[in-house]
Amino acid sequence: MTPKVFSIRFDKKLIAVREIMTWAHVRHVPVVDASGALVGLISHRDLLSAAISSVAPAPEVERARHLAEVPIVKVMQMDIQTIGPDAPVREAASRMRRHKIGCLPVVESRKLVGILTGFDLVGILEKQ
Repeated sequence: MTPKVFSIRFDKKLIAVREIMTWAHVRHVPVVDASGALVGLISHRDLLSAAISSVAPAPEVERARHLAEVPIVKVMQMDIQTIGPDAPVREAASRMRRHKIGCLPVVESRKLVGILTGFDLVGILEKQ
C-alpha cells in the first residue's frame, strides 16, 4: 500500500486532476470530501474520456480550458471497490483481478488512508 496518496476534493475541476496525474506520475486519484472521507475515484482513463482529444485540431489552451470547466463530480466513479488496511494482499489482488481494476483505495472508517495499485503488487512480488 502507498500511504501517501495524492487525492483531490470533490469540489475541484478536472484540470487539477490532470495536473496531479502529470506531476505525481499517477494513474488514479481518489476523490475525498472536506473531512477526508472517500467519495469517488478518477482514473487516467476517465480523464482521457472527458478531455478533448489530443488528435483533434483543438490547441492545448482550448483543451486546458475545457478541463478547467468540468467539475470532478461529473466524471468521477462513485461505485468503487475499497479495502481495509489490514486486509491480506492475496484478497486485494483477487479483488482487483475479479473486478478488473487497477487500484484499491484503502479506507478505515470511511477515511482514505492509502491506495494499493498493480504497481504496488508487483513490488511485493519482487521482494519475495
